[in-house]
Amino acid sequence: MDHPDFIQTSGGDPSLYNEDLAPIPNSQRNWGAFEIFNVWNNDIQSLFGYTLAASLFLTYGLNGWLTFTAIIVSGLLVMWLVNLSGRPSVRYGIPYAVMARSAMGVKGARFPALVRGIVAIFWYGVQTYFASTAVALAIHALFGIAHGSGGFLGLTGIDWIAYIIVAGFQIGLFLMGIEWVGKFLNWAGPFVYLVMIALALMIWYQAGNGIWAEIGTIFQGGEGSSVAGFVAVVGTMVAYFAAVIINFGDFSRFVKTETQMRAGNFWGLPVSMAFFSFIALFITAGAVVLFGERLTDPTAIVERVDNLALTLIAAVTFFAATVGINLVANFIPAAYDIANMAPAKISARTGGLITAGIAFVIGALWVSLISSIGIAGFVDTLGAILAPLYGILIADYYVVQKRQLRVDQMFTEDPAGAYYYDRGWNRRAILAVGLAALFSVGTVWLPALQALSGFGWLIGAVLGGVLYILLCGRR
Repeated sequence: MDHPDFIQTSGGDPSLYNEDLAPIPNSQRNWGAFEIFNVWNNDIQSLFGYTLAASLFLTYGLNGWLTFTAIIVSGLLVMWLVNLSGRPSVRYGIPYAVMARSAMGVKGARFPALVRGIVAIFWYGVQTYFASTAVALAIHALFGIAHGSGGFLGLTGIDWIAYIIVAGFQIGLFLMGIEWVGKFLNWAGPFVYLVMIALALMIWYQAGNGIWAEIGTIFQGGEGSSVAGFVAVVGTMVAYFAAVIINFGDFSRFVKTETQMRAGNFWGLPVSMAFFSFIALFITAGAVVLFGERLTDPTAIVERVDNLALTLIAAVTFFAATVGINLVANFIPAAYDIANMAPAKISARTGGLITAGIAFVIGALWVSLISSIGIAGFVDTLGAILAPLYGILIADYYVVQKRQLRVDQMFTEDPAGAYYYDRGWNRRAILAVGLAALFSVGTVWLPALQALSGFGWLIGAVLGGVLYILLCGRR
């Protein structure tokens, strides 16, 4: 049974309940497998996703086929993880911010929601910057403006104009509602694939058959080929999706059945990741033949192809894909998480505006400050912070609660409530998060734990879940 009849709740304490956080009845769910597929499609196809995929082929010195296999393995692993985290929200119709109350307490859930919200805001700012590079590309191509350098925080005047355009567009689309966001994703996802294939064919035409030799060179690998490198690629890809893995219930609550969710996850993760990663490799290899360097930024490649029509089409589609996933994976979860801090005073709409304001500053700092961390370290650190929260979510639902939740108790501050714990906080769960996060972040940055760096996310998730079960026991 996908969703029991007893989940409906007509209200709750104002400090815990508003319409954005309330369970969605089955009759009001209108997403299917295609919408779930496009959530992942747009995540993978974003400019950051392309750059990450292309850089993985060049970073670890692995044989290219091993890197390609590692990306597919990570897709299968992420699919399994989100099937687990999405199932309870399909059944009960609640978002992650509410789901977390079962483990953390009705008030304590504000802590993981806040952590998840902070990470989402961070990602939102970064993806906004990447989307703006596509708009800047179109402006330069349309008006024949030469690229400058320097500027405020490393951004030129054109860069700032593009950044402000993207920031404003995203706020407008968000305020139009989830239905418009879904329609936007359904258009952007498939169209980006058409443009990527067209770009690959054009590069093949210009580079000639020499492109196959370059692919062979990349696929030869180097001295770094090893099991550790394979695990590092898998770990980085899983960490890239960490934010969506933990709050996948924010999306799965819109589908009617688990079957629809699983189908969307299968086609959107291992299948789409394999196809997109190979295109990224093909285009990267072609760029080496044409331009003599390995470019991982698709906007730079499109610009050098020097075809105005392709440049404009590619700019629009990369912009659309990046904006689409930014709204679904970062903006909407952050809005829910902020609303969860004070539901009586903050709606999801207000939470979205708060998100946009903070993220605007973060994205503006990408070039001058944040990018110096490096993409792999940046992704792995954010993933390590979130990993224990996922482990506790899964351990609580499947082991402690035995897949049975009392949704009405998630919206009450009655001290006798099932999820009230100690003044609304489950302090043992908070302790489990802290201990596990310290260790998982340590695998990224501490030299003594570098051998475990590829396992950072998995270690954090397992450790968080195990500590939670040990500290809280089986209720």
